[in-house]
Amino acid sequence: MARRSPRLVPTVRTPGRLLPLALAAVTAVAFAPAASAASPTRFTPGAEGVGDSYFPLEGNGGYDALHYSLRLAYDTDYGQLDGTVTMTARATRNLSSFDLDLSGMDVAKVVVDGQRASFHRRGQELKIKPRHGLRKGSSFRVAVTYGGVPQTIVGSPIVFGSPYGFLKTPDGAFIGDEPNGASTWFPVNDHPSDKATYDFTVTVPKGLTVVANGLPAGRSEGMASFSRREAATRAGTFRWRENKPMASYLATIDIGKWDVKQSKTPGGLNNYVAVDPVLETSQPNAVQFFTDTTAEATDLWAKTWGPYPFETTGAIADNAVYNGKPLGFSLETQSKPVYSAVRSTSTIAHELAHQWFGDSVSVARWKDIWLNESFASWSAYYWTEKHGGATVHDRVRTIYNSYPFPDKPDDPYWSVKIADPQRDTMFNDRVYSGGATVLQLLREKIGDDKFFTLLRTWAAAHRYGNATTEQFVALANKVSGQDLNPFFQTWIYSTGKPPLP
Repeated sequence: MARRSPRLVPTVRTPGRLLPLALAAVTAVAFAPAASAASPTRFTPGAEGVGDSYFPLEGNGGYDALHYSLRLAYDTDYGQLDGTVTMTARATRNLSSFDLDLSGMDVAKVVVDGQRASFHRRGQELKIKPRHGLRKGSSFRVAVTYGGVPQTIVGSPIVFGSPYGFLKTPDGAFIGDEPNGASTWFPVNDHPSDKATYDFTVTVPKGLTVVANGLPAGRSEGMASFSRREAATRAGTFRWRENKPMASYLATIDIGKWDVKQSKTPGGLNNYVAVDPVLETSQPNAVQFFTDTTAEATDLWAKTWGPYPFETTGAIADNAVYNGKPLGFSLETQSKPVYSAVRSTSTIAHELAHQWFGDSVSVARWKDIWLNESFASWSAYYWTEKHGGATVHDRVRTIYNSYPFPDKPDDPYWSVKIADPQRDTMFNDRVYSGGATVLQLLREKIGDDKFFTLLRTWAAAHRYGNATTEQFVALANKVSGQDLNPFFQTWIYSTGKPPLP
């Protein structure tokens, strides 16, 4: 972004019972023990959060989400979103009940494996009790029918104070969910540690288009009834599919009028760019700018960090405002970053580097956010160097010598611990430029060959999975052949302004 292990339930064993002596005297199998009584299967509720230290109630325990199918209709006049979301999951313990995350919205019905299930709400938790217990290792499907007006998250110190989540626009919607906005518009296991594949089927009023993650999977015209409307409205239905595992905060369905360009990068990758016509009018050739920059950056990172991990690259650029004010927002939504306006080439390069660092390799805990932002920031500095700008070496030293910036005298920059920045400062610039500084110092300490080998190995070893800071430090030690623990202790596990090496 610019700017569980499951708990195992112990098996209860009951001791075998000896045959009564009177019966033993009569039978031919004197003193033989009877078969052990079968232990009854014990089912318990799944945890209502994964226990993340920054967001204790985000995510849920007891199951692993495998796939989400979203079938939605959006009424642009009222901002009403209605539909059914079906999650396919695997139980990781014997479950008597389980939770999904859903903030606001009204739930009409929940069905588990074809049978109506009871449910109730408590805060952001949608607590579901199926008719029968779900056995550990079994797959199940839960379908939630719901609707309402998704509420934008505002007034939060997270994400630099910018509104985020589901934002209504004059012609549709702009969606950027990091870190906890996905559950404001669909029921989900809302934590990056539980990634899944997705498909989207979204119906919108005539003349509008939906752009989402992954590849287009067809569209159709037809009648669709929207809530609060007396009559059906001629509408279009758009289908998209993301076939690679995705963290929930990276999901997006952007709705509006778009100028679309589909092409291939010079390296042969699909490139899907959608730009709000308002931006194309105010900044001519915006579509071509996003197309060319996205292609160049994606191909560069494929050469630098290893094969592109998804089926398409691209961009979604909207003229997004909130309460009349432009949003300063860009986010690495999987396969097509979203931008609230036309952004610089280095910002585009940053968001596309995230496709490796953050999207393919995702954090296991939000405290590890530097594994996303520092790596993308360093990549953006490298992009600038490759295009004739300041070298990364010089850039990070300018940053080091400049903080705190004169216009940010109260910035907690040097008091933010990169490897554990705390929730409300998890997007502080120390995680971005400070973490990029750490990576550049690491590069200079171990040399270019080992540095690039390290990051390529990191991207390959954890492709489509999750990882932690401790794993990165261990890999850095292994690849470099050095004991780097003191280096990391100084630069990412400590606060304060350490001297440059």
